[in-house]
Amino acid sequence: MNFIELFLISLGLSMDAFAVAGCIGLTMKKVTIKKALIVGLYFGIFQAIMPLIGYLVAIQFAEQITQYDHWIVFGLLSFIGIKMILNSLKKNNCPDRTCSTTPCTDRKCPAGKQEINLNPIKMLPLAIATSIDALAVGVSFAFFSVNIVSAVSIIGFTTLVLSIIGLKIGSIFGSKFKSKAEFIGGTILVLMGVFALFEHFEILF
Repeated sequence: MNFIELFLISLGLSMDAFAVAGCIGLTMKKVTIKKALIVGLYFGIFQAIMPLIGYLVAIQFAEQITQYDHWIVFGLLSFIGIKMILNSLKKNNCPDRTCSTTPCTDRKCPAGKQEINLNPIKMLPLAIATSIDALAVGVSFAFFSVNIVSAVSIIGFTTLVLSIIGLKIGSIFGSKFKSKAEFIGGTILVLMGVFALFEHFEILF
């Protein structure tokens, strides 16, 4: 798996974090460097850790299921991608905000604009939730000649950068981009799964 393929997978995986970061930014009057780094590091670190765990677990069984590896990769990436696409089509708002610049439709907002607290109690569940899909992608890495250190570094850094961008966009434009980001991310992952399948059959023929 080359750099471009890893980068595309990183983009797909990071769209969840990008969207949630945008929801957090929705509650902020001002996005400071400190706040941006806190959000970016939470999402980036967990997005890097999860595929590493998946890889280390799956590598133990890689030799036994090598003949099915392409189907496993296709299945995992397609499942994650389709789930993201379906989520993007749901008419839901940011569930993790306290209040926004516009009236809430999913919950009653308290008076005034209250900023989300970036403490571990709030951020850890969000970071874990947005990185669970990366665990399954790490499993797929076990079936390729992937330098796992480079792979998780690319995923982590890409997520960190996009989370910061999402935070800023959310604070300026609101949550309108959220569903589009998830749709794009899901599409990328599905296409990468299909590509892995075609690449296998191309080798066979």
